[in-house]
Amino acid sequence: MKKTLRLYVRIMDAVNHTVGVVLALMLAVMTVLITWQVFARFVVGDSLTFSEEVSRFLMIWLTLLGAAYAVRRGTLLAVEILPDLLKGVAWKIVKVVAHVLSLVFYIILIVYGWEIASTVSYQTAPATGVSMMWPMLALCAGGVLMLLNTFVLMIEELAPDIQGTEHAPKGLEGITEGEI
Repeated sequence: MKKTLRLYVRIMDAVNHTVGVVLALMLAVMTVLITWQVFARFVVGDSLTFSEEVSRFLMIWLTLLGAAYAVRRGTLLAVEILPDLLKGVAWKIVKVVAHVLSLVFYIILIVYGWEIASTVSYQTAPATGVSMMWPMLALCAGGVLMLLNTFVLMIEELAPDIQGTEHAPKGLEGITEGEI
């Protein structure tokens, strides 16, 4: 069983590495498009017709895939008053309950994201002609990745000898709130 769990954690770490690369590429494309849009509008006097729309769609995907990536690395924003109050088994129970509640939210995100994507699939974006299903599928994709990453966090929490490689950036662990 542990071998299977380790394999799952390693696969998800590889998926997250790939997602990180895709996020960087999407951000680069978005930066180039927006820079060109500003240059074309204010210097040339004529802007691109599609850049704002493509940038908006990329921002949607960046947000949801980035949230999934942050789930795995443990870098999502959080209110962490309980770690100061609870220790040991009580803290582990709270973390598992929080993960379970997160899983419920991700399932809702996936289900309703799919409904929204299906509902708007016949609509096309005005500038690019792309089906509106594609930007809305980011809800499902992000939800699925957040769900899978939360399973990894739960595995690591409940079986500490199974650890992956995707954690907070080196140098940030152990830094307290007052040091930032």
